[in-house]
Amino acid sequence: MSDYNAEDVRNIALVGHAGSGKTTLVEALLAATGVINVPGNVTKGTTVCDFDPMEKELQHSLDAAISSFTTSGKHINLIDTPGYPDFLGRSLSVLPAVETAALVINAQAGIESMTTRLMKAADNRHLCRLIIVNQIDAEQIDLEQVTAQIRETFGPECLPINLPADGGKRVVDCFFQPSGGPTDFSSVEEAHSQIIDQVVEVDEDLMALYLEQGQELQPEQLHDPFEAALREAHLMPICYVSAQTGAGIPELLEILARLMPNPAEGNPPPFLKGEGAAMEPVRVSPDPSQHVVAHVFKILNDPYRGKIGIFRVHQGRITPASQLFVGDARKPFKVSHLYRVHGNDLIEVDEGVPGDILAVTRVEDIHFDAVLHDSHDEDHFHLTTMECPVPLFGLAINTTKRGDEQKLTDALNKLRSEDPCFHIEHNASANETVVRGLGEAHLKVVLRRLTEQFHVDVETRPPSIPYRETILGQAEGHHRHKKQTGGAGQFGEVYLRVEPKARGTGFEFVDAVVGGAIPGNFIPSIEKGVRQVLEEGAIAGYPLQDLKVTVYDGKYHSVDSKDIAFATAGRKAFIEAVLKAQPVILEPIVKIRITAQDSAMGDLAGDLSNRRGRINGSESKSRGRVVIEGEVPLAELEGYDARLKSLTGGEGTYSIELSHYDPVPGNIQKPLMDAYQRAED
Repeated sequence: MSDYNAEDVRNIALVGHAGSGKTTLVEALLAATGVINVPGNVTKGTTVCDFDPMEKELQHSLDAAISSFTTSGKHINLIDTPGYPDFLGRSLSVLPAVETAALVINAQAGIESMTTRLMKAADNRHLCRLIIVNQIDAEQIDLEQVTAQIRETFGPECLPINLPADGGKRVVDCFFQPSGGPTDFSSVEEAHSQIIDQVVEVDEDLMALYLEQGQELQPEQLHDPFEAALREAHLMPICYVSAQTGAGIPELLEILARLMPNPAEGNPPPFLKGEGAAMEPVRVSPDPSQHVVAHVFKILNDPYRGKIGIFRVHQGRITPASQLFVGDARKPFKVSHLYRVHGNDLIEVDEGVPGDILAVTRVEDIHFDAVLHDSHDEDHFHLTTMECPVPLFGLAINTTKRGDEQKLTDALNKLRSEDPCFHIEHNASANETVVRGLGEAHLKVVLRRLTEQFHVDVETRPPSIPYRETILGQAEGHHRHKKQTGGAGQFGEVYLRVEPKARGTGFEFVDAVVGGAIPGNFIPSIEKGVRQVLEEGAIAGYPLQDLKVTVYDGKYHSVDSKDIAFATAGRKAFIEAVLKAQPVILEPIVKIRITAQDSAMGDLAGDLSNRRGRINGSESKSRGRVVIEGEVPLAELEGYDARLKSLTGGEGTYSIELSHYDPVPGNIQKPLMDAYQRAED
């Protein structure tokens, strides 16, 4: 039996920009609670969470890692996440497993690009949030200014729950005690008053008691409204630590154990039941006596332990005797071994309760985002999916050794199963396999794993740009397909019209045929022919998007009309209409965020302009850095990483995400169309 229950569990993801000290903070917490004897060191490669050889070599996290400890009778699950933009998908994918996102901020650097992105993701997920200012003992920092920056960026709901003292050498609690000694800024009395005022605002009765009677409230009275304030994002506590020296670690442990929500106190997980438009919200409660409902948020493919599925238990109780279904599978698998994850170690346990983060091995059907359950009553359950950025950075890839093609395919599929932001595309027209990630560093890690873990040697080259096609005007198309072969022939005639839709709204097919001109059973065949062109393109071989097709008339023959005849007629009528409707080729425009020394600002702006890009704004940061935000066509970023390093002396970094699609200039569209026509001929 487990030595704790769901009320004792706290699930917390440490998120934040690279260099904020998340991994070192985990080490300090594990050491303070006796899980490890001494804290590990990132530079020496001795930490619990950065166990991968590449992580030790690069000295930063590449994937989310899980550890746990017990303090004050509470079981705390910690998830340490990577902080580089290239590995954002690995950070986002673990958020459905926790009630609390703890945003770690480097006191020297302040709020950085990933800080704001991860705060927004946690907000979208309706997670409770805790802000941890780390490295408070660093030189030349102004913690009062950092706190003001946090409140300005994320709102006045961000309030200190403790304060640094003695130049960051220690931390003073401001919640459980109403007064105290000197602090580095503000005062215990002021911070205590502010946070109590904020908490009682969510409870009218408690507020009346507090205001009318002037009565000092006890922590026990404040617990429930404190949790409500966290759930409603009415309060985001700020605490201060130095993971390196241990300052603030005891105070942080008390906050995690006494104030962070358990599974019943956080916002309920957004489960849905059903498929497509019929999906409806369904409540899942952290009750161990109910049917099991668990969600797989991480997959690992280990060369020795096989496929490892890591999941969060949301409802019910799991034991090694449990029989669980994966999604809507009809046949269950037996949980022969149940594990708790601690860094790279799997520790066998005999029970999992709601809130637990556990793992099973060698279950081939298990996959990322799967819902595990022990009753068909929970068939068609889904957890609302995290929105991950679209991977745009691509490389065309093929094996260097003939005969390794299947080996490469198997390896890529395993890597894709682990990473929601790693995509594989097969471009038939260009005869190439393209892997896409969030940046150059992301794909460098993928390529190294192909070589070192899966023993597949590959060569790469720049991929084709993922252009799209659309139309700017309205037009009509008509085609009569008639074929006589001696026996029964083929006949189908279709009239249709096309019109553009707003960018990003996709495709719409409308059946407007009246009077039985085309029998209803042939309409799906016409749509099939249209969708074939959507995939293959009409003018340059790229998928069509953002248009509406309306079939309004046609003819059929009682004997010769067949599905293939109407599919052919629909396809050719659609092509005719597209060619008359001002077709254009669209190119992906990406948002680009460049971080560099401010002395390189002029060179970077000029280079971006030469790449048909534009700057939307810039922001000065600490230590003479500047962040430039702009937009640029993806096609113009080939070789940009090397150019950026050249312009910034190797110090510049950048990240991209899809913004929108825009028509390409005429001098680019014509060569693309000509090349397609030559290939067709």
